[in-house]
Amino acid sequence: MSKPLCVITGVGPGTGSALVRKFAHDYRIVMVARDRERLERLASEVPDGSIMICDLCDEAALLAMCEQIKLLGDPAVLIHNAVRGGVGDVLSIKPADLQKNFQVNTMALLHLVQAFAPAMVAAGSGAILATGNTAAYRGRPNFVSFAPTKAAQRILLESAARQLGPKGVHVAYVAIDAAIDVPWTRAALPDAPNDFFARPQDIAAECFHIVHQPRSAWTFDVVIRPFSEGW
Repeated sequence: MSKPLCVITGVGPGTGSALVRKFAHDYRIVMVARDRERLERLASEVPDGSIMICDLCDEAALLAMCEQIKLLGDPAVLIHNAVRGGVGDVLSIKPADLQKNFQVNTMALLHLVQAFAPAMVAAGSGAILATGNTAAYRGRPNFVSFAPTKAAQRILLESAARQLGPKGVHVAYVAIDAAIDVPWTRAALPDAPNDFFARPQDIAAECFHIVHQPRSAWTFDVVIRPFSEGW
C-alpha cells in the first residue's frame, strides 16, 4: 500500500525543507516553490518526492497545479508554509504589495483548501495546517503590508476548523514567534547566540506532532517560540 500524500508549499531553505525531510518518512511529498533547482536537490534526498514549480500569486497557475496534484492522489495532509511579506507603515506601503501578500498568504490558502478539503471530508480524515507568526494577532506600525494578511489567514483557518473539524479534518494554525535559523537571519544578527534562533527541524517536528494529534486532543491555535524569546 502506498504512503499517503502530503502537500507542502513554500519549500525554501529553512522551515519548508525541514518539513519535507520530517514528513518524507511517512508520506509521499509534493513540494511547491518557485525555485526548481532547490526543489530538485531536495527531491534527490527524499523518497517519493514530487516537485511543483508555481508562483502562488498566479491564480491560474495555482489552480492548474492543484489539478496536477490530484493526479497523484488525494492529499491526506496540506501544509501552507509559503509566505510573502514586507515592511512599511500605513502611509507608505504600496497597495499593490499588500494585494500580492494577500494572494500568497491568504488567497492561495483558500484555493488549496477548496481544492483538497472535500476529499478529506469524504475520507473522514486529514489535516490542514498553515505556518504563520504573531503578526496574525497584532498590528504593529511597520508591518501594515504583512500583518493584515496573516490575520486573515488565521481567521480563514479558524472558520475552516469549525466547519471541517466535526467532519474529521484537523485544521491548525502554527504561529512561529522567532527568528528562524536560516542564513539571512544569521547574517542580520551575527552576535545573537545559537539558542536565540528557532531551528527549522524543531519547527517541523512540532508541525508533525500537531498533524498527528489524537482526536481527543486537537489544538487549533499554536504559538511556538525559543525559550529565550520575550513575549
